[in-house]
Amino acid sequence: MWKFYALLSAFFAALTAIFAKVGVKDVNSNLATAIRTTIILVLTWGIVLFGSHLREIRDVSRHTWLFLILSGVATGLSWLCYFKAIQLGDVSRVAPIDKLSVVITIILAFVFLQEKVSVNVIAGAVLITLGSLLMLMKA
Repeated sequence: MWKFYALLSAFFAALTAIFAKVGVKDVNSNLATAIRTTIILVLTWGIVLFGSHLREIRDVSRHTWLFLILSGVATGLSWLCYFKAIQLGDVSRVAPIDKLSVVITIILAFVFLQEKVSVNVIAGAVLITLGSLLMLMKA
């Protein structure tokens, strides 16, 4: 089931890039990110409320709060940089470079989470890196 959600995530991320490129055309990229973030905020809190999960907030530990806050800060900084990049560059070149996050995530998961890395994962990471570098080259 996780693979289905991962594919949906990739699909919606692709739509995000296309919609954002059009949406950021005539507006400051930081303002565009703030508008997008507000929509996400309303959507996700709506899902929590309609799913009757709000009372579970009392069970969230300080440790969890800390790492969710750090994740939120990292996400915000990523989105601000991404919107600026697609405003200045071609989304078809920015998106693959942005996906170097996959390679960085694999490295960080290995170092900090002690996740095992197979030969297939390493080969895939190398191919992603090579593809991203290829996208940086002028055609």
